Amino acid sequence: MRVDFHVFKYSTSFLSFIHLSIVFIALCERRRVKLYCQRLSGTQGVYTCCFQLQVLTKIIYFLIGRVCADTKGVPALKHTLDFLVFCPLFIRNMEFCRLCFVLLAVLVIGGAGQPDVCGTVMVNSRIVGGETAPEGAWPWQASLHRNNFHICGASLINNQWVLCAAHCLQRTPPSSLRIFLGRQTQEGTNVNEQARDVAEIINHEEYNEITNDNDIALMRLSSPVEFTNFIRPVCLAAPGSVVPAGTETWVTGWGTIGSDDPLPSPQALQEVTVPVVSNSKCSESYSLITSNMICAGTENGGRDSCQGDSGGPLVSKNATRWVQLGVVSFGRGCALPDIPGVYARVSQYQTWIRDRITGDQPGFVNFTTSGGATLVFLSAPFLLTLLPTIFTSLVLM
Repeated sequence: MRVDFHVFKYSTSFLSFIHLSIVFIALCERRRVKLYCQRLSGTQGVYTCCFQLQVLTKIIYFLIGRVCADTKGVPALKHTLDFLVFCPLFIRNMEFCRLCFVLLAVLVIGGAGQPDVCGTVMVNSRIVGGETAPEGAWPWQASLHRNNFHICGASLINNQWVLCAAHCLQRTPPSSLRIFLGRQTQEGTNVNEQARDVAEIINHEEYNEITNDNDIALMRLSSPVEFTNFIRPVCLAAPGSVVPAGTETWVTGWGTIGSDDPLPSPQALQEVTVPVVSNSKCSESYSLITSNMICAGTENGGRDSCQGDSGGPLVSKNATRWVQLGVVSFGRGCALPDIPGVYARVSQYQTWIRDRITGDQPGFVNFTTSGGATLVFLSAPFLLTLLPTIFTSLVLM
């Protein structure tokens, strides 16, 4: 089991665990818990359990002070948790102590830091379709450069990984690429910007250059970025997300504003609203629309993504979070009537993304048009670890 511990620097899940530890210490004093401990290991087990939890809580209080101050506490925290993983004697005397540790594992792996911030906009949430985007309105938007020129958009999905389109990265060495985050204009100074080299490119193994199926890719940044009001990850649509025709979405990028019509100086980030078009309707314009694609556009035209927007995000808002539904892939012309743009459907790729990303996992959201959004925290293996915990809790009731 691999656990990335630097996320604790800002993770509310970590704070929640501290509170849980205190609660468990109090529970040890309750008579029914004492009786249960006595059945397991005698009276001494009660005091052992309480002592262990007190020690654990003191260690965590000490570590969080260091972690919040700087990053020096991270290695110490890692060693502490490694000790818990490999020394079952520390928690063997009482099943309720194991509940504490299992909850820690769930909070660490499930929360992972990213769902706490994904899809949130801190600076300016005003949206005006088809105009220059307010600075900070789309903090996950990335600009991919090759040899100092913008070639594609992309989206930040955690502090070191970016989602893009596979067609942007074909036969392109990582050394020729650079990613800009927090960028507002392609010309002039961007005071909120952070730039990173690309350390690794992962194109979808089944990407088809002829049909554009599976047009999705990942890029690992050379080093993590720091989240700010202008740089934050977007949430990703989880499998089972419901996106009916007519759902209002937004596309952002620095692409041309029409076929062969370049973005005028200072080349500011653009935003446009487009409704989702059903795949069956979209198939009337394109012969090879698959379940891995999602379409968006208007009957009258005039609003669309275009050249240079490829790889960028198609997003929609659920409750207070923005969720990426698509990755700009291909189209016929730009903003033509009854010719929607085509995007890679993000909800088809949760397993593919999770299997290839190291570090914090992105925040996946079950998108619905009812206005609610459910963050997906737990993987199947960790759900299975909860079974003995639930059994223990029932015994204690």
